[in-house]
Amino acid sequence: MIHVVDDTVKELIRGGALSGSDIDVSFEAPTRDWAARRNAPVINVYLYDIREDVKRRFRGHAPVLGEENYEVSRRRPPRWFRLSYLVTAWTKTPQDEHRLLAAVLTTLLPHELLAPSQLPPVLRELGLSMPLTVAGIHTESRSLAEIWTALGGELKPSLDLVVTAPFPVLPDLDSGPPVTEGATVRAHDTKGEQPVPAGRSHRPHQVAKARAARERTAPNRPDAR
Repeated sequence: MIHVVDDTVKELIRGGALSGSDIDVSFEAPTRDWAARRNAPVINVYLYDIREDVKRRFRGHAPVLGEENYEVSRRRPPRWFRLSYLVTAWTKTPQDEHRLLAAVLTTLLPHELLAPSQLPPVLRELGLSMPLTVAGIHTESRSLAEIWTALGGELKPSLDLVVTAPFPVLPDLDSGPPVTEGATVRAHDTKGEQPVPAGRSHRPHQVAKARAARERTAPNRPDAR
């Protein structure tokens, strides 16, 4: 799922103010070796931290219905994770880098919440919106200076991009077979002088509806001729 979020972030950055440009978007670690190999302007989006947003954790299960409106399995709610990216611009001059960072900031600021229609199919199927924050308060345990020290590079102007993405909890839990007949109620004389009636059985509405539909469309019904 992380690579799906990467693709979403890349499409956002490549659109907006950078639409139509030849600026590349890279997810490699911005180390000294990487910086020495580049030969064109590039926006680097480095994923440096992944952690669960425990405030969004929920318990319970949601039913998954089959073709005839039966519950075939139970799905646990997704777990939400904060993916933190270090966004930097790499060109020959600081002024050009600042222009690129401004373009990225202008592009991302309107997207505080990505609707399901803006997400790839695998995320769209969950029907959940995905929060996005850019250049907010840095709340992670590692400071930006520590990150640059670990990368072996010099501190550069950067944007902190945080995407909170849902991750499905798989597999779904199997449900028992559907109820096809309800409880049967029989009322009779306790003295045993009257025969025990057949009784009346409750039929679940889903079963009754499905059977009625099959009977209406059955080709061999006597009254269908």
